[in-house]
Amino acid sequence: MLTLFATLALAADGVGKDTLDIGVLKNAEVKVVQKQLFQKEDKLEIGAALGVMPFDGYTIAPQLALAGAQHFSETAAIELRVGGGYGLPNAVYTELEGPTYGVAVEAYRYLASVEADFQYTPIYAKMNLGGKRVLHHDVYVLVGGGVTLEQSLLPEANTAIAPTVPIGIGTRLFTSKKAMVRLELRDSMLLEYRAQSQTWGFKQNVALSAGLSMLLGDTK
Repeated sequence: MLTLFATLALAADGVGKDTLDIGVLKNAEVKVVQKQLFQKEDKLEIGAALGVMPFDGYTIAPQLALAGAQHFSETAAIELRVGGGYGLPNAVYTELEGPTYGVAVEAYRYLASVEADFQYTPIYAKMNLGGKRVLHHDVYVLVGGGVTLEQSLLPEANTAIAPTVPIGIGTRLFTSKKAMVRLELRDSMLLEYRAQSQTWGFKQNVALSAGLSMLLGDTK
């Protein structure tokens, strides 16, 4: 019995000596590799969206947009977006041009736009919906350039083709490996020449939109 205890003690001592103390790992040294369930890399995304521009001082404009984006990776894509709509006078404009004030405001309505933008997607995440479903989504930001066609609300109805710089933020809510719902806030900043006053004016067309997109290409 004494021989058995001596043997176990020596074995335990030997194991303790073989243990390697690696210290404390830093957060930067710990990496978790997780494959995304829904992937965009090397795929073409096509879609359509309905939106509205509700923040202009004198108009409100519904918009229909068609878009196509080439995803070079899970984080980088280039998109071409074509939009069309019609800016309607809002309550403020109607009141100003009415009999009470009789003011003719040199306001321009949105008609159409063509924009190309670069999209960067730094976030891919999952949300738990009521403990019954996990919703995969991403978050992206965009910046680009393009042109916008607008028309004066005054009787002359002059048109302006304005250089445009869009910036924005959005999210894709994945419903399958090929389909998604897309929500976006886009601010298209215009510099347009206004014929009636013969001046240049800065304008922001801020649009809220929701749409459906499809991913074309082989699923890895």
